[in-house]
Amino acid sequence: MAKRAAKTENGVQRLSVAERVARGRAARRRAPRSGQGEFEPSAQRRNPVDILEGQSAGRVPELVPIRYGRMSESPFRFYRGAAAVMAADLAHTQDSGLRVQACGDAHMLNYGLLGTPERNLLFDLNDFDETLPGPWEWDVKRLAVSLAIAGRENGFSERERAVIVQSAGRSYRERMREYAVMRHLDVWYARVDAEQLQTLGATELRSRGRKRLAEELAKARGRDSMQAAAKLTEVVAGERRFRSMPPLVMPLTELMPDNQRGTLEDQIRDMVEQYGRTLPSDRRHLLRQFTVVDMARKVVGVGSVGTRCWIILLLGRDGEDPLILQAKEAAESVLTPYVGAGEYSMQGERVVAGQRLMQAASDIFLGWHRAKGIDGRERDFYVRQLRDWKGSIEPELMAPRGMQAFGDVCAATLARAHARSGDRIGIAAYLGGGDVFDRALVRFAETYADLNERDHQALLDAVAAGRLAAQTA
Repeated sequence: MAKRAAKTENGVQRLSVAERVARGRAARRRAPRSGQGEFEPSAQRRNPVDILEGQSAGRVPELVPIRYGRMSESPFRFYRGAAAVMAADLAHTQDSGLRVQACGDAHMLNYGLLGTPERNLLFDLNDFDETLPGPWEWDVKRLAVSLAIAGRENGFSERERAVIVQSAGRSYRERMREYAVMRHLDVWYARVDAEQLQTLGATELRSRGRKRLAEELAKARGRDSMQAAAKLTEVVAGERRFRSMPPLVMPLTELMPDNQRGTLEDQIRDMVEQYGRTLPSDRRHLLRQFTVVDMARKVVGVGSVGTRCWIILLLGRDGEDPLILQAKEAAESVLTPYVGAGEYSMQGERVVAGQRLMQAASDIFLGWHRAKGIDGRERDFYVRQLRDWKGSIEPELMAPRGMQAFGDVCAATLARAHARSGDRIGIAAYLGGGDVFDRALVRFAETYADLNERDHQALLDAVAAGRLAAQTA
């Protein structure tokens, strides 16, 4: 009898469940789970300020001091902007060899509420600027360290922080083990919706936390283009236009001289037209029913400050039918030097493809474009709605039990995102049923939080010495 051919997937031999389990367990020999807690900065570690300056070189010069100002505010703010610093450090940690579509910046404030095309409210990852295929451990560790740093800033004890981080590790591990025995379609359809969050609030949070969660759910449903238009625009001579709120929001009429503005306006209008071709046909049809009427530059985030970000006002039926799109520059991922460039030559497409793969549901206007600026340089962008039922819960308002519950749902969400793209069976087999990895995660988080504080101080010293200019905005 002829030997049966091995199943293949995209030209690669597809392993059986038993083979995937064996591969996961074998990875323990290469990268022991207890060793995931070990971290020692490389002897060749670059100065974190040098890394930040390297990133700033290609950004809008007058906005870079705002980035440094925001990162100077606290160790947690620094951490949010220092994904490139941590990526360089993670490259020197042990690696199980199991790959997923990594977020690349999975800290706790990059999870939140978002609206689905069906007008449901979900909890999910919401930042994919750094996404690339890479080690699953890197995302889990970035989340764990963010919980430890936030706990320190809230005055939590070392024991309280350990409980929070270990619980997040357990949540990731247990959820991944659940996904390992599920059918592919069931994994794909898995999500955390508002009803589940409310159940979490009722069972895990104290009354004050439950009330805050309910308030945030209600607010999220009001954060849409209508709310954004009310905040960011005004009617001038009968026409709706962006408000001037320098330096955070700058209409093109104030940002550039007349002889340059017309060219940029044409380029942004062309961007909207061209990017629409990356949308499904039904959404492309919807976009074409809107007309571009104004545009402005907007400062966003912490680590992203200084990248080019345009907000574009479109109107539909009339002046009370607004759509505000955000076109954000997509630079090379901070993971690229350590995991490779990936399959997409356009950075905007890389972001969009990663987001669609990791999120349970994505913005209906999510797409990408490569555009040539007035300086003649080509830059990549991804485009989405500025606000579409978005919401988050600030960590400084959390009690230890609340942060533990929040960390658990973040970790479970991360596991679902990884399970969609990676070998969930192999990762689950690597993690196992015990708490070895969970406890190791606590050691890593505390050690790296110490280093993050030293890096934050290095930034403060660079500002004090006049090496870097910092601006509060």
